[in-house]
Amino acid sequence: MSDKSQSTEQSFDLGVQGMTCASCVARVERVLGRVPGVRSVSVNLATEKARVEAERDMALQPLLDAVNKAGFQPQTQQLDLAVDGMTCASCVSRVEKVLGRRPGVFSATVNLATGRARVEVLPGVADPQGLVDAVSKAGFEGRLLSDGGSGETEGPADRELKQLRRAKQVAVALTVPLVLIAMGPMMVAPMAEVMHRVLAPEAWLWVEAVLVTPVLFWAGSRFYKHGWPALRRLNPDMNSLVMLGATSAWLYSMLVLLAPGLFPEAARGVYFEAVGVIVTLILVGRYFELRVRGRASDAIRQLLALQVREARVQRGDDLVSVPVDALQPGDVIVVRPGERVPVDGEVTDGGSYVDESMVTGEPVPVEKTVGEQVVGGTVNGSGSFSFRATGIGEDSVLGRIVHLVEEAQASKPPIQALVDRIAGVVVWAAIAIALTAALSWALLGPGPHYALVTAASVLLIACPCAMGLATPMAIMVGAGRGARQGILFRRGAAFQAISRVDTVVVDKTGTLTEGRPELTEFELRPQWDKAELAPLVAALESRSEHPVAEAIVRGLDSTGELPVSDFAAHAGLGVEGQVGGHRLQVGADRYMTRLGLDLSPFAERARSLAGRGRTPLYVAVDGRLAALLAVADPIKSGSPEAVHALQALGMQVIMITGDNQRTAQAVAREVGIEQVIAEVMPEDKAREVAALQGDAHSVVFVGDGINDAPALAQADVGMAIGTGTDIAIEAGEVVLMSGDLRGVAAGIRLARRTFRTIRQNLFWAFFYNITLMPVAAGLLYPAFGLLLSPMMAAAAMSLSSILVVSNSLRLRRARLGGPLEV
Repeated sequence: MSDKSQSTEQSFDLGVQGMTCASCVARVERVLGRVPGVRSVSVNLATEKARVEAERDMALQPLLDAVNKAGFQPQTQQLDLAVDGMTCASCVSRVEKVLGRRPGVFSATVNLATGRARVEVLPGVADPQGLVDAVSKAGFEGRLLSDGGSGETEGPADRELKQLRRAKQVAVALTVPLVLIAMGPMMVAPMAEVMHRVLAPEAWLWVEAVLVTPVLFWAGSRFYKHGWPALRRLNPDMNSLVMLGATSAWLYSMLVLLAPGLFPEAARGVYFEAVGVIVTLILVGRYFELRVRGRASDAIRQLLALQVREARVQRGDDLVSVPVDALQPGDVIVVRPGERVPVDGEVTDGGSYVDESMVTGEPVPVEKTVGEQVVGGTVNGSGSFSFRATGIGEDSVLGRIVHLVEEAQASKPPIQALVDRIAGVVVWAAIAIALTAALSWALLGPGPHYALVTAASVLLIACPCAMGLATPMAIMVGAGRGARQGILFRRGAAFQAISRVDTVVVDKTGTLTEGRPELTEFELRPQWDKAELAPLVAALESRSEHPVAEAIVRGLDSTGELPVSDFAAHAGLGVEGQVGGHRLQVGADRYMTRLGLDLSPFAERARSLAGRGRTPLYVAVDGRLAALLAVADPIKSGSPEAVHALQALGMQVIMITGDNQRTAQAVAREVGIEQVIAEVMPEDKAREVAALQGDAHSVVFVGDGINDAPALAQADVGMAIGTGTDIAIEAGEVVLMSGDLRGVAAGIRLARRTFRTIRQNLFWAFFYNITLMPVAAGLLYPAFGLLLSPMMAAAAMSLSSILVVSNSLRLRRARLGGPLEV
C-alpha cells in the first residue's frame, strides 16, 4: 500500500454477534459495504469480526446503525472518564468534541453535574490513554474510571472541592478588608478621616492593588488555567468570560494607578474592589454549587451504604469472617437475626422473613425458606439461615441497581444536546455584545470607564453555567428519587419521552395478574377416562417451561413419569408430542382450529369459563378432541387501583394478551380497562404497538421484560416489570423492581415532574441570559439611568446556578403516590 493510501484509509475489526451461518456473513458484509466511506468488508464467522477498510475520517456510528438494522449486535465498549474543571455547558460541548474526534470513538456524552464523560468506543482501535490526553489538551483534567467508576459517587472530585474551599477562604480574607478600604469612607465619614491620617488616598489605592492581586491571580487562578487555553483554541467558556471581565477591570485600574495622566479626570476611578468581589462571589457561588450538587448523588451513596463489609462463611465446621470482596460464588454464608444479607444467593438451610424494601419498595418482609433467593443488602428478620452465594459485586442485584442509576444520571435527554449547542453560541454572542457595548460606550458615552463597566458586566453575566446544569441536575435527582422507590430509569431520555406519552399498553400475564395461573377445570369427553388421560397431559406439559404448563402439571397432580418424544412448543399456540403411544396436542382454540378440529362439543362451556376470566385450553389425542382445560391467573391486588391511577393521569390504558377475546374482556372488566387487544402472538405485540404509534399515539409498553422484549423496544418507552432477583433489567428503558403495577403511575409522575423541572430550569437559564445581557450592556441607561455593575453581574451569575441546582433538589421530596411511597 502506498503512503498516500495509508494516509487516507483506515482498517479495523468490528465485533458482530448473532451470526450463525454463511448467509448471516453475507448480509453483514452487504449492509456494511453500503455505508458511505467503506472501501471493503470481510466478515469472519468463527471470530465474529468484520474487517473494515474505510476512509480515515469517516464517521463510525453509521456502521453500528447498519449492523443493528440487519438484526445483529455490534460489539462496542463503554469507557467512563472523570473530567475535572468543567464549569458550564460550553465546557461540555468542547469535551464532547475533542473526544468524538479520537480514532475509534463512536460517541461521547459528557455530564456536567456528575463531572463524567461516557465514551462508546471500538475495542482495539480507541486508545483509552489517548482519550485522557485529549481531555487534558482541551484544558481539563481527565482520568479513566475503572469498572464504570461505581465507587466514585460524589460527582465533583473531593480534590476540587478542597481547592475551592481554600481559594474561597483566601479570597474572602483579602476581599473583606479591600471592600472596607474602598467603600468604608463613602459609607462612614469618621472612617475616612481616620484612614487619611494613616495614609494618603493614593497610598490606600496601592494597598487595594496589593490586596486584590493575589485574589485575582492566585485564588482566581482556575479562571486562567481553564479559560486561557479555551480562548486560545477559539472555544471560550465561563472561565474565559470571567478571566476577560476581571482582568480588564484590573488592568484598567492598574493603568489609572500607574499613569493617571492617560485618562481624563472623570475616568480615573479604580475597580480593585469590584475585581475582588467578582472573583470572591464566583468562587463562593461555585463552592456552594458543588456542595449542593453533591447531594444529588445521595441515592448512590445510600445504595452503596447497604453493602456489607464482611460475611460469616462456613469453612468446614468453622465460621470464618471474610471480607465481602473476597467471597466466591458457591461460598456458604450464615446470616444471623437482624443482619444484612452480604451478597445474592439461594437459601440452603433455615429460614426467616427478610425486608426487601430496598429492592422492591415493598414494606412487608418476605418469607425465605430453603430454595428461595435472597438479595445482598436486604435486612434479615428474627430468624437465621444459611445460603449459597450466587451473585457478588457487579453481578449482584444491588451492583446492577447502582450501575443502572449511574447510567441514567450520566445520560442526557435529547433536549440537552440542543442546549449544549446553544450554550456555545451564547458565549460567542456574549463576547460580541461585550465588544459592541465597549465600542459604543467608548465612542458615545460620557467616559471611557463606562466601556469597561459594560463590557465586564456582559462577560460576567453571560456565563452559561445554569444552562449546563439545568438538565443533568434534574436527571440526577430524578433518577435517584426513583431508585429509592424501586423505579430504575436506564436512560435520561426516558424522562423526556414519558412526558409526552398518552397511551399505556399493559401485558396481562405477570403484569395485571400474578403470573402464576392455576388449573381450575379438567373436563373430558365421554370416551376418555381422567385417570388415563391426566398422566399423558401432565407428562407432555412437564416438558414446557411456560407458567400455564406448570399450572397444569401442578393441578393434575400426576406422579407418572411417562417418556415424551417428538416434543414441540408452538409459541402462543400450545405444545405437542408423542406420549404413551398417543399423539397429544394441548393448546388454545386457535391451535385446535389450525389442526382442523371441531370445538363445538365444548363451545358453550368454554364461553362460560371465558366470561368468568378463565382461559380455556383443549386436549387433542390422535387427532380427536379429548378434553377441556381451564386455567385462571388471579388479578394482582393493586391492579385495579393502578389502572385507575393511570387513567387519572390522562392515560389511555390498553390491555394486550394472547388469551381469547372473552377471557381478556373479563379480566379487563375486573381491573377497569375498556380497550383490549386479545389473541395476539408474542411476536405480534410489537406490531400492535407500532400500529398505535402509527395512529399518532405515544406509547408506554409495560411487560415482564422477557418474552415482551420486542414490544418493549418498539414502544416510545418500555417499562419492564418484575420482582426481586428475577427482574429483566436489560429489557426496558425503565425497570420496576416491584411486581406492583402501581409503580407505573408513580414512574410516570416522577418522569413528568422531572421533565417539568428541566423546563423550569431551562426557562430560568435562558431568560436570565436573554434579558440581563442587554441590561448589562447598558440598554436601559438612556431611558432609566440604570447600569449594572460588574459586582452585581457576578452575583447574579452565581445565583442563577444555585437556583437551578436548588430547584432540581426539590425532586427529592416529590410525592409520587401509591403504596411504594417513601
